Amino acid sequence: MNLKNKITAITAVLFLTIISISTAQKSSTDVDNREKLQFGFKVGADYSNVYDASGEEFKADPKFGAAGGIFLRIPFGKYFGIQPEAVISQKGFKGRGTLFLDTYTFTRTTTYLDVPLLFELKPSEFFTLVVGPQFSYLLNQRDQFTSSANSYYQELEFEHSSIRKNIFGAVGGFEINLKHIVLGARVGIDLQNNNGDGTSTTPRYKNVCFQGTIGYSFYR
Repeated sequence: MNLKNKITAITAVLFLTIISISTAQKSSTDVDNREKLQFGFKVGADYSNVYDASGEEFKADPKFGAAGGIFLRIPFGKYFGIQPEAVISQKGFKGRGTLFLDTYTFTRTTTYLDVPLLFELKPSEFFTLVVGPQFSYLLNQRDQFTSSANSYYQELEFEHSSIRKNIFGAVGGFEINLKHIVLGARVGIDLQNNNGDGTSTTPRYKNVCFQGTIGYSFYR
């Protein structure tokens, strides 16, 4: 299944989820908390891959990772707000390509500190749309190679690559609010590729990540 079909399938599932929860909420007597300052934490999973990739016969498949962090909801009236976050996010991919005339396969796991600044649109008390810029800082990167004739030299080349630590991107999605419980789904994309100077022979790419989380929100 290609990336376009995956996005379509995920969108369909999320849409059905919204409809189901919307129907259940119609009979609820919950208090509207859209104008309250809220603070919370969340945990979840990432489903990540790369796009706009360039490299010698480089191909990549997605992988799962963990995610978790904190958020703050600052209301500006009933229907708008700002939501800054700090999230530790595991991204990466399973890659294969050619380097030094020999094929390689490896799994890359990257751990980022993602700091999105999200703008909220709150059409109802249980549903929030979020979109905004995201700053990501690379905390750790781990590559696991399969053995090959040139695996040692390939690993050295990857280790010595100029990797960008600071990456600017964008994120968008929605949240479902069930009293203190917050269910979130979003997609984030890098707007810069991973290479710092663009001269490395290792693959250049941009991350794309689907994220689902469950959180708990505190408010008064």
